[in-house]
Amino acid sequence: MRNETGGTMVVDLQTDPYNNNHSRHNLSRDGIFPPDDPIIVNSNVTHQRFSSVSASTMSSGPASGEGSPCVMSPWARVSPPWGADFNEDNVLETNGLIGSIVRKEGHIYSLAASGDLLYTGSDSKNIRVWKNLKEHAGFKSSSGLIKAIVIFGDRIFTGHQDGKIRIWKVSKRKPGKHKRVGTLPTFKSMVKSSVNPKHFMEVRRNRNSVKTKHNDAVSSLSLDVELGFLYSSSWDTTIKVWRISDSKCLESIHAHDDAINSVMFGFDDLVFTGSADGTVKVWKRELQGKGTKHTLAQVLLKQENAVTALAVQSKSSIVYCGSSDGLVNYWERSKRSFTGGILKGHKSAVLCLAIAGNLLLSGSADKNICVWRRDPSDKSHQCLSVLTGHMGPVKCLAVEEERACHKGTKASVAEGDRKWIVYSGSLDKSVKVWRVSERMATWREMDEPAASSERKSSSSPHEGSGAWSSRNVEK
Repeated sequence: MRNETGGTMVVDLQTDPYNNNHSRHNLSRDGIFPPDDPIIVNSNVTHQRFSSVSASTMSSGPASGEGSPCVMSPWARVSPPWGADFNEDNVLETNGLIGSIVRKEGHIYSLAASGDLLYTGSDSKNIRVWKNLKEHAGFKSSSGLIKAIVIFGDRIFTGHQDGKIRIWKVSKRKPGKHKRVGTLPTFKSMVKSSVNPKHFMEVRRNRNSVKTKHNDAVSSLSLDVELGFLYSSSWDTTIKVWRISDSKCLESIHAHDDAINSVMFGFDDLVFTGSADGTVKVWKRELQGKGTKHTLAQVLLKQENAVTALAVQSKSSIVYCGSSDGLVNYWERSKRSFTGGILKGHKSAVLCLAIAGNLLLSGSADKNICVWRRDPSDKSHQCLSVLTGHMGPVKCLAVEEERACHKGTKASVAEGDRKWIVYSGSLDKSVKVWRVSERMATWREMDEPAASSERKSSSSPHEGSGAWSSRNVEK
């Protein structure tokens, strides 16, 4: 059948498992249920929180629900009348849905985009490679659920439910065919560490384990491309630092009191972690000889709700954090201090975040993707639109600049005119492809262009910026 926004999907109209409500204690540690029961709790309760930001007060728009962008967005009311292949020469230049990929073999848990290639990971043990919305290649792991994918040069790193990180390369003899070339930790390092008591650490249930090995699911991966470091976080409450050149584990850090859902290498040698214990922590990295040393610099957030996702805009020194209560917190660093605010737009847990220039995209258990724009001049945020069409929770996002998806395109694009291709993976077993740009009009500008123009010319930068816009609070 054809869904409301133009993507072709196969849907069971008799039941919708994502609309059932369950008690909070049944949630898994990343804000979603286990793979065999992908049902999301609709969490509307806001719990008391503490945010450690220098001389700042958290400010926000109205609560989620009736006045949220999920209801007011033009994308919730107008269905894009196309489903063209985004790589065709005659593709429409309108923002919105431009294609769908449906291969009902597993729930989509991870995405990574590189040029015109898209990698998808699911709970089916398969990593699929797509090109121009068509299946290009694929390879299979032995562990099941693939929770994270990152690409470094000609290597693809995948984080798995069994606590291992697997490394893949494209075969030189058979283009399109991928082969596994390594595993982190390596077998050699495991054997070497097992005979040295210094390399053991205490894990849950009073058990000891080798420091270089994750003892639970690898929840996220992040790259420091400049130094060639790979960061991994796990539900075992640790983050680990790997040197890609020799696959060596440089450091293992017991970072939180509960499962870690996200790690992000950021700016100024800072690393950010978000956990089911409700905290966002900042770690300062120092290089020591051939190794690293990370020390806790600050706790940005402490709350009852799980922190489910992080995103970092390094150029502007901004950190975004999604939570199981549907809120997005953000902090901006200036003069060694952080100031921030809250974005309210989702009705359920925020499960993933992605950065596209001055845009932030947030995917949620409410099946929607909010597109937020940050104004560099006054540092305010406003919701431009909500991308709708998924039949299940949006679990992962990947972004590529549009001109990077077209070979031979070298024309420079002005900062405010950049267009982005956004891939969204869902527990409805589909991937949708969208086009967004920083010039997207808000629902107010679309419905009331004249009034919007008058309001902009007669008001301050913060006024008339959207019902859900949130501003940074300066000292």
